[in-house]
Amino acid sequence: MEIIISSNTSKPIYEQITSQIKAMIMSGELRTGDPILSMRALAKTIHVSVITVQKAYEDLTRDGFIETTVGRGSFVAAQNKDFILEEQQKRVEDHLSKAADIARTNGIALDKITALLKIFYEEGE
Repeated sequence: MEIIISSNTSKPIYEQITSQIKAMIMSGELRTGDPILSMRALAKTIHVSVITVQKAYEDLTRDGFIETTVGRGSFVAAQNKDFILEEQQKRVEDHLSKAADIARTNGIALDKITALLKIFYEEGE
């Protein structure tokens, strides 16, 4: 499990950790039952405070991505398919919102953006 922290973003470190672990789980890189590093081990590995990692793990637990058992550690939780789909849809919405803003700002017509999206979507089949 490799977490990369960027100092070139306004995103807080705990959110960077949270989003990267979520992405690993949703992509299948981490599977149900897989152990994840202890808070101390991850903090030491990426050179951040244990409190920062604790906040990330609390968010991951709250969102149902990991389960932590005292004395055993933290593991990838069994995932609800609807929840994963909802998370993926949020990611798509974020990207589409950015694309729409760029298009609108630069005077690119909606029908051109729609046609481009259709091409990109169908190329993946």
